Amino acid sequence: MSEVTVFPVPDPSPPPSTGGSAKRIAIVVVVLLLALVALYAVTDRMAPSSSRGIVTAHVVQIAPRVSGEVVEVAVEDDAVVQAGDVLFQLDARPFELAVGQAEANLAQATQGVQASAASLIAAQAQVTQARAALDATRAEADRTFRLEERGIAATAQGDTARASVADAQARLQSAVANLESARSQLGPEGGDNPAIAAAQAALERAQYDLASATATAPHYGVVTNVTLSEGQFVAAGNPALTFIDANAAWITVDLRENQLQNVEPGDRVRLLFDAVPGEVFDGRVESVAWGINPGRSAQGGLVVNQPSNRWFEPARQIPVRVELEGGMEAWPRKARVGGKVHVVILADGASNPVAWLARGMQHLRSWTTFLH
Repeated sequence: MSEVTVFPVPDPSPPPSTGGSAKRIAIVVVVLLLALVALYAVTDRMAPSSSRGIVTAHVVQIAPRVSGEVVEVAVEDDAVVQAGDVLFQLDARPFELAVGQAEANLAQATQGVQASAASLIAAQAQVTQARAALDATRAEADRTFRLEERGIAATAQGDTARASVADAQARLQSAVANLESARSQLGPEGGDNPAIAAAQAALERAQYDLASATATAPHYGVVTNVTLSEGQFVAAGNPALTFIDANAAWITVDLRENQLQNVEPGDRVRLLFDAVPGEVFDGRVESVAWGINPGRSAQGGLVVNQPSNRWFEPARQIPVRVELEGGMEAWPRKARVGGKVHVVILADGASNPVAWLARGMQHLRSWTTFLH
């Protein structure tokens, strides 16, 4: 009996098509992309953000008012200083000689009247010291008043500054009264003597130059990048030390122009410092810059054309100034000038889904900051 070979009969039905699944996946991808684009546009208007915020502060180049050789540098690099602390000292000998010469000239000018120049010299020295103290007090007070207006300094600090200015003014008035009393002792011949007046003015200038040979800190802050050394000659007005104001810091963040549609001063801000990972700080928009320099140049009185070989011109960015809530008392000590800050501006308030999403993403970012 022979074996019968059975061959399989092919299935006439067509194989299952995968075109429908691919089409559905493509539709889902397109919908997701459109949703992301829409979310990106809405976020830019309701909660604009940037990871390129920069810690900014007043940086002052300390320069002496007189020229001279440095005989002492009283601070080290990155030292914290208080208002009035000595930073460096110039050779005072030339200025002491000038004061001595001015005193001798004043004494000579008063020889024609029956009075001694000693009381006049002492009174003039008191006026010079009182005037210098008033100038320093006013400079510090003006700075405190500006911080008080912006809500950074407490009202008590402003009251203390006003009291200090009033006290310095009273001291100057007392010194001026003593000087007038000393002048009156010269009698009618010396009171309006032009030679005495000229000698007295020269003495005040010499005393002021002598006081200027000592450079002091204008207020509380930090000296950094100290390269000054003893024996170095410093000319008047030339920067000698870099000083950073420790009581006035803020964040500068550049935002695209289309991100600024709803941004206004006073808007709430969430801040994440790279120097303080895991913690988010509250802030507010202080101001939005009114203009930037687009880099246009001029030659021969005409603006130079700037041809571009780019398909898309990059967006212009406008600086926004943000300040920390709570003032300098709340400022993180680890943050340094020039440090990076991630900024989220809640331009449409904090009680909306976009703001919740932006804040949640920032909190997530705060933990990833530990890694980079």
